[in-house]
Amino acid sequence: MDSTLLSIGPAAWLLLAALLLTAALVSALLLARSPWAVLAAGARAVLQLAVVALLISELAGHPAAAAAFVLLMFGVASFTAGRRVTTGRRGLLMAVPIAAGVLPVLGLMLASGVLPLSALALIAVAGQLIGGAMTASTLAGRRLLGELRQRSGEVEAALALGFPDPEARTLILRPVAGEALIPALDQTRTVGLVTLPGAFVGLILGGASPVDAALVQLLVLVALLAVEALAIAVVLHGCAAGWWAPGNARARR
Repeated sequence: MDSTLLSIGPAAWLLLAALLLTAALVSALLLARSPWAVLAAGARAVLQLAVVALLISELAGHPAAAAAFVLLMFGVASFTAGRRVTTGRRGLLMAVPIAAGVLPVLGLMLASGVLPLSALALIAVAGQLIGGAMTASTLAGRRLLGELRQRSGEVEAALALGFPDPEARTLILRPVAGEALIPALDQTRTVGLVTLPGAFVGLILGGASPVDAALVQLLVLVALLAVEALAIAVVLHGCAAGWWAPGNARARR
């Protein structure tokens, strides 16, 4: 019996090319987006996954090297989120919410013994947590900064009433900050009904019992919820404090 869900062969590569071309054409013809961005993303994914697969196979017995690779993932995630949220060196501050989400949760998983101190386990779990924190931080940052731009008059009104600048911003931002958590919430709510996540399927295919696979997947999903909630809370604080804005509202008047 085959041990994989997908057949990996020439047909898979042809299908991959066809799907990528379809995404590029739809993006260009219907979404007014450059098809080259889609094609470049696909080409980068192929190259990066090939390199990562080779690296992980070499890092299996070297926890210190695996930790260095996790730091590399963190750096790339921080750079990517910063570039999506703002311009210039202020984007580097996106490392703060990502770290604030990942480090406590990863530390608890290691301290409790749930996550073994092995290279492959560390890379697999830390990669998922960093990716979740990056996505949540990006969504929150873009949404909250857009809210500040659209509702600058309300911030000015709060300042006129005597609120300090961070509090004036927080009044506007807090009601919408939680929207960045919606994808993670929906993923957790619908697990097993709409989707079977990769960790669950991979463990089943690897020979784990369904109960063990479900428990591991549950731990990953709840860990992601905690990571993303922490990251979004720090993004909210940062936006209120003006980390990613050229100045506060009072200074611009």
